[in-house]
Amino acid sequence: MKTAEFKSFLDQHAGLNLAFDLPDGSSIPAHAHITEVGRVDKTFLDCGGDPHRDSTCQLQTWVAEDVDHRLTAGKLRGIIDLAAPLLGNEDLDVEVEFEPTWISQFPVESASVQNGALTFQLGTKHTDCLAKETCLNELYPEKSNCCGNTGCC
Repeated sequence: MKTAEFKSFLDQHAGLNLAFDLPDGSSIPAHAHITEVGRVDKTFLDCGGDPHRDSTCQLQTWVAEDVDHRLTAGKLRGIIDLAAPLLGNEDLDVEVEFEPTWISQFPVESASVQNGALTFQLGTKHTDCLAKETCLNELYPEKSNCCGNTGCC
């Protein structure tokens, strides 16, 4: 989900508490705090030598001992508005950072109202080769000189 759609859901349901459902069916505890709203920029080369740039809006959650704390959609919208100078004008993918066992980023896939809360369904991220046509010699034997040319293998 992009920031514009995410903010629209927050605006439409400003008085509701938030919930975040993880891909495994569990949830981030309802009393979690959003401790950071940030723009994460990643500039990198793929294994074929091509440059890429990726930017996301990342919401960091933190579960404290304060079990009575609840964050409303309107409050989160206000926090995101404070971060607007950092986020810029791009419509960025939104990810939620959470530490169930280790720190993980979960892309926001959808939103709905469930049990009186604005619930965001979180997805998973996967690694991938971005230069398959260049570097996977088994699939593309005509490119068998890849490793000699780019050192990607």
